[in-house]
Amino acid sequence: MSSSAGGGAASASASFEQHAKRRPPASSGPSQQQQHRKLLRLSVHDDDVAAGVVPPVTVVLDGRCICHRVHLNLHTGYRSLAGALRRLFVDTDDDLGEDGLDLANAIPGHVVAYEDMEDDLLLAGDLKWNDFVRVAKRIRIIPVKKTSRTKKCGGGGLDN
Repeated sequence: MSSSAGGGAASASASFEQHAKRRPPASSGPSQQQQHRKLLRLSVHDDDVAAGVVPPVTVVLDGRCICHRVHLNLHTGYRSLAGALRRLFVDTDDDLGEDGLDLANAIPGHVVAYEDMEDDLLLAGDLKWNDFVRVAKRIRIIPVKKTSRTKKCGGGGLDN
């Protein structure tokens, strides 16, 4: 009896190996290439999907405790970003419009800078928009330091 049980196990093992070597039928569904094209089409045309994939950047105004988050990929360029920053941080209703607004005058008395992936602090607006969106990790809005126009004398000595 043990010999027939051993023979049944051997034939079951051979049947399993043959089944594992079979390929699924080619007409069972869309090919892998068609599925890849569909995903590529979604990533190019659907902004909501892209907004979920590309993380927002943190916007910090120096001197304030609360940070904001902005999706850079939803903006068309630096002017669009400047308008969003102005709406976030400036309480006045003076609307300069898209034409008169840029990063230099988005927030009066402040400079817009960003931190890249290597934590370097750089001036926003120097890169092409797509490159900026790719490398910006955090946007920092820094107050402009007033420079003194009087020369300071060095050395501390008395003039004769």
